[in-house]
Amino acid sequence: MLFSSIIFLFYFLPVVCALYFIVPARFNTIRNLILLLASLFFYSWGEPVYVFLMIYSSVFNFFMARQIEKDLLAERSDRANLIFTVVVNLFILGFFKYFGFLMDTINGILRTDFHYTALSLPIGISFYTFQALSYIFDVHKKTVPAQKNLLHFALYVALFPQLIAGPIVKYRDVAEQLQHRTTSLDKFGQGTVRFILGLGKKVLLANTFGALYEEITAYGHGDQATVLTFWIGALAYTLQIYFDFSGYSDMAIGLGKIFGFDFLENFNYPYISRSITDFWRRWHISLSSWFRDYVYFPLGGSYVDTKRRHIFNLLVVWALTGLWHGAAWNFVFWGMYYGIILIIEKYIIGERLTKIPGILQHVYTLFIVMVGWIFFSSASLGAALHYLSVMFGFGAHGLADITTLYHLRTSGILLFIGCIAATPYPIAYFRKFVDRHAGIALLVIFGIFLLSVAYLVYSSYNPFLYFRF
Repeated sequence: MLFSSIIFLFYFLPVVCALYFIVPARFNTIRNLILLLASLFFYSWGEPVYVFLMIYSSVFNFFMARQIEKDLLAERSDRANLIFTVVVNLFILGFFKYFGFLMDTINGILRTDFHYTALSLPIGISFYTFQALSYIFDVHKKTVPAQKNLLHFALYVALFPQLIAGPIVKYRDVAEQLQHRTTSLDKFGQGTVRFILGLGKKVLLANTFGALYEEITAYGHGDQATVLTFWIGALAYTLQIYFDFSGYSDMAIGLGKIFGFDFLENFNYPYISRSITDFWRRWHISLSSWFRDYVYFPLGGSYVDTKRRHIFNLLVVWALTGLWHGAAWNFVFWGMYYGIILIIEKYIIGERLTKIPGILQHVYTLFIVMVGWIFFSSASLGAALHYLSVMFGFGAHGLADITTLYHLRTSGILLFIGCIAATPYPIAYFRKFVDRHAGIALLVIFGIFLLSVAYLVYSSYNPFLYFRF
């Protein structure tokens, strides 16, 4: 079930809100039970079998964390239980997400023909596995005490606002909220506005840009594959993935606020960055911070004896980041692409980059990002290399043609609006407008909601790019 669906908007969410707010706030355990049951139903709507896998993950990690804490309190080594817990979590994730990729790689290298049955990927398994692991690591480091209530922990793993697409919520950030949180009409209103703005970003912007990108990629090797047309496609995907994922994060944060949870921000206008280092401080913040806290720092981070070891640490983190996003070589290449660029910024061009005009810093960053998204969006590494070759004039059928002019005429204004909307200025202006004209602002929000619903009713194109991560 998607947030951007009629079933969710007009059936699931109203029923859950009604059941939740009928219960007085002092009965937090009952409210948690309602949210847990709703979350399990939400997940089982699309994954009726794999819901049991998520339940197993909740129960397993709950009891293993208790055992790890017992070891620490008894001043025994928790190393064996920690390793066992991590291995089980990674084995489950690896089996469902990477088994097919591994078999295909083996067959390709050894020229064998091992047959296997392809398994469907459980929705959101990367997100809830990483959340469970963050909890296990924090208990091991004594950052948080082990949760004593299975209901509360299961809700942390399964909570539907952030279940299938994040943000990746660390247990330490919501531990207190699971047991004590406040709801209010003001908070409900803030959450609703945030949700509707996210819905508009996803439905009205991301879906439109996505349709344009798919139309352009369909040109393939044909006569319409010109340099400028493919650059228009790259820009469309650059905007699509931002509004798609940040819009979904906005919806998740808004839903959390409706039910009394305060999730951390997941995006901070990444396309205004002046370096790739800055970009990754602003893009998918919850994932970047997860790898920083639980992989990069344990490896030694930048506080290592040699430059070679630091480079090794960065490459490991970015290879894993690429693999986390998908079981294919283009994702691995995408991760290593960013790892190498970050190393170059750190050790070669870092100071020089800060001395050039700000506009050129933006151009450099967006150029790197747009090229990177082609590796991310393509079905294979070969498809990515073909698309990029056309973008840079190799195999292209000219610089531009009538198709290019058609896309500029029909989508140029929307692409310009998307570029502006990806900056902080529209929201900053809207907040000032709300302070002066609250009534009109509410009408604008309601208008965005109506337009989004109309789009969902009349269009069958409603993908979500991070849905199966």
